[in-house]
Amino acid sequence: MTTPTATPATTPARWSDQRPEQRSDQRRPALGLALVVGASVLFAVNGTAAKLVLQAGLDAPRLTLLRATGAFAGLLVISVVLRPGVRRLRLRARELPLLAGYGLTGFFLVPMLYFVAIARLPVGIALLFEYTGPLMVALWVWLVQRQRVRSRIWAGLALSLTGLAGVAQVWDGLTLDALGLAAGLGAAVLLAAYYLIGARGVRGRDALSLTTWAFGASAVAGLLTRGLAADLGGWGPVLTRTASGVPVALLCGYVVLLGSIVPYLMTTAALRHLPATSVGIIAMSEPVIAATVAWVVLGASEALSPAQLAGGALVLAGVILAETARAGSPAPPAPRPDPEPVGVAGTTTG
Repeated sequence: MTTPTATPATTPARWSDQRPEQRSDQRRPALGLALVVGASVLFAVNGTAAKLVLQAGLDAPRLTLLRATGAFAGLLVISVVLRPGVRRLRLRARELPLLAGYGLTGFFLVPMLYFVAIARLPVGIALLFEYTGPLMVALWVWLVQRQRVRSRIWAGLALSLTGLAGVAQVWDGLTLDALGLAAGLGAAVLLAAYYLIGARGVRGRDALSLTTWAFGASAVAGLLTRGLAADLGGWGPVLTRTASGVPVALLCGYVVLLGSIVPYLMTTAALRHLPATSVGIIAMSEPVIAATVAWVVLGASEALSPAQLAGGALVLAGVILAETARAGSPAPPAPRPDPEPVGVAGTTTG
């Protein structure tokens, strides 16, 4: 999941209050490409790591809470090491609603729904449904914000809907799990909301502090809905091993560090060297990588049929068209998601 994972298109070039403009001779496109691909790989592997944790018995709300609290603590440490970052963590009362909304949508609800989806669907299919979030952003800015869009948005919408029908194999009576399907689509809607809220958040706060407090809001939400002290037996799977002998605690560590903190920061750094739309399109390699990793590690249960593979290609093509349909304004950010979390395309989900 891509929680996803996603930095708005207007994220500052550094962890500071500077504007994102940067001299072209300071940009290194090759480095930006390497950072985006690296982040996509980490987010993609995160889907399989999370699914193994879920299969071991840890439920989606607990895994979401573990991810949020771990990432929040890790980003606080980074802020302390980068001493200027401590000053930028100061909160103002008027920011609290925005930070709460940003954290609840992209860092709590999106990854939790993504975890529910991958528990019931192949990882690649769950990501494809979540990846329709940027398409919803494009429709929002046209229908609600009245921004001018190019006519190819309709082609993008048609391709994505056709592709999703192929992924779901509707001609066979909808072969996908209904709850998993609903969770994937719900993650897409909330991912779109996360991008729109984040676009406002970066106007007055740098990327590091914004992401830190968003994970903090997610951790608080998780504690309120599933306290650490409640039902302690539910945390038992963290101390076990998977069927192949991998410690579940090690996989949880991956979800926090390499599946959340590192790819978020890599995506932010990539925006110093590449346009946001380019980052978003490159990051769309994540569902392909995620499906491949899941198939290799988890076996035949993750295999996709030829119709689903073709449908997935149509979905990604449609999202790319939608990503580039806005005229006269910056293209909207696209996932992670990761679930997951930051990116211009790359699901807070993951």
